[in-house]
Amino acid sequence: MSSIHHVTAIAGNSLKNFNFYTHDLGLRFVKRTVNFDDPSTYHFYYGDETGQPGTILTFFPWEGAPAGQRGVGETHQTAFRVPLNSLGYWAQRFVEKGIAHAAIEKRFGQQVLPFTDPDGMALALVGVAGAENESAWSNGDIPAEYAIRGFHGVTLLIEDAAKTGAILTDVFNLREVAREGSVIRFQAEGHAIGGIVDIREANGFLRGRQGRGSVHHIAFRAADDAEQIEMARKLVSTHHLHPTEQKDRNYFRSIYFREPGGVLFEIATDDPGFAVDEPVATLGQTLKLPGFLEPHRKEIEKVLPDLGETVP
Repeated sequence: MSSIHHVTAIAGNSLKNFNFYTHDLGLRFVKRTVNFDDPSTYHFYYGDETGQPGTILTFFPWEGAPAGQRGVGETHQTAFRVPLNSLGYWAQRFVEKGIAHAAIEKRFGQQVLPFTDPDGMALALVGVAGAENESAWSNGDIPAEYAIRGFHGVTLLIEDAAKTGAILTDVFNLREVAREGSVIRFQAEGHAIGGIVDIREANGFLRGRQGRGSVHHIAFRAADDAEQIEMARKLVSTHHLHPTEQKDRNYFRSIYFREPGGVLFEIATDDPGFAVDEPVATLGQTLKLPGFLEPHRKEIEKVLPDLGETVP
């Protein structure tokens, strides 16, 4: 049974991105590295104390990147789970911080607080009864009882939900649990964190365009290489999709494919995790590079934006 491993998005200014997610939302800065395919660009990872799968939101900050346009074939919204009684706290915090947000609404019987980050990325907090009993990372500003508990799920904007839904159910073993208007909810049994994918059918809408504020891809969990191989086999044999070869991302091993609705999906292994190259106590404090880029550290550090003194 799979669920969300991480979500990767595109940002603009790297320091604004860091300040928003660590200071305003209170996530931990789990890893500071670079885009392995474009080492002149940072790759930031935010999550809980250890960066466990289901809590990780990552960014490629591309200074000067044009704004993305939401539309069909894109991730429409990324939602975090918080304790139900914390939504009032968060609404007040958003007012105090000047964070753009909408009124609390109800979806599938749950209270939802939509908001956006500085680049216009569509986000939401979902109040979940019992989430206060889950572990939480506190930045010392946001009380632990109100802190984010990882992902609730994502909403995809898809023209025709059937083929995408087949991937979710057959390859990732999610199951359809509810419908509300044009939205179909798929859920992973037994996975509270990152266990929900909503598909909003949007026949006739304009196609989305990726840019600043867009989700680049969504990664789903595989326990290990064997489970990843089995998922890839189903993609090829049943759905006639051909994922990439496995890529070593240091903290997980990944394959990629574009699902029938147009969204880029990744399947990432749970191991080895983010403590493979630095202790948990000091995650995110220094720039980490993969072995093949380490000989070029000086040149890479020269072209990366200065994050100033606010980053530990």
